[in-house]
Amino acid sequence: MFFLFRFLALWPLRLLHALGALVGWGVWFVSPRYRVAFRANVAQAGVPFALARPAIAEAGRFVAELPKLWMRPPGQSCLGQVRVQGQAHAEAAFAAGRGVIFFAPHAGSFELAPQALAELYGPVTAMYRPARQAWLARLMQSSRQRPGMVAVPASLSGIRQMHKALKANAAVALLTDQVPPEGLGLWAPFFGRTAYTMTLAARLALQSGAAMLPVRTIRLPRGQGYSMEILPPVAGLATSPPPDLLGAVTLVNQAIESLVLSQPGQYLWAYARYKMPRRDSAVPAAGAAPARAPAAPGSPAAPDDRGTT
Repeated sequence: MFFLFRFLALWPLRLLHALGALVGWGVWFVSPRYRVAFRANVAQAGVPFALARPAIAEAGRFVAELPKLWMRPPGQSCLGQVRVQGQAHAEAAFAAGRGVIFFAPHAGSFELAPQALAELYGPVTAMYRPARQAWLARLMQSSRQRPGMVAVPASLSGIRQMHKALKANAAVALLTDQVPPEGLGLWAPFFGRTAYTMTLAARLALQSGAAMLPVRTIRLPRGQGYSMEILPPVAGLATSPPPDLLGAVTLVNQAIESLVLSQPGQYLWAYARYKMPRRDSAVPAAGAAPARAPAAPGSPAAPDDRGTT
């Protein structure tokens, strides 16, 4: 597989995206489960299917472009393929001296965004979870260890490094619509339904005073590259008194909803956003895991979210 990735990395982006579109539609036709999850999440968000339909091909394009993004030579800039907008928001946030939290959902080229941000505002500290396959874990690790990018594990030590980065007025990058392990999230509304949501981004913002800047990275048609826009900071986090944790997490979810609705044709709609959290052996070491997975809100066994880490 490593050699296949290396071979595909040599292809023009336009050809990779054409191949990826075929892969995306192929998965759509052969997987009823995929179609059901895709349609259910689109309906939950209240998005007309016609607007979400392009995401079928875009999901394949996302996979097809990974070899080129991951195997780009460390000394080669990615910014030649990226049209950047909204840098004034980042510059104003850094001027405040409290660090910046860039965040995005599973939409567009979210693998490219940290690389581009690292070139613009490095060092950028990004958290990752190693893949289970050894070859893929090695490939992902090498792709994330780039000039200006600091890749940290999804563990207590990684969280400490993020705090340290923000204290130094540097940046961190997070994919905030991931379902975290049990004990590391809260049940919060997402498109009108409760979803187990990570608290890390909101905690970092509340504790450090860092600005949370949404980032939208759009894949341009016909392999022309990408458009990355840095949006204004999430409002409501710097109030006095500050919101409680659930309120802050809800604000982050609302920002993610806006990003998704602004690019419904490039969101990974089949992502299992409403699944139950998994158990994680790394969590007890951080002292944050409950004895059992939390139940969905409204059920008799649902815990008090305000006390969850």
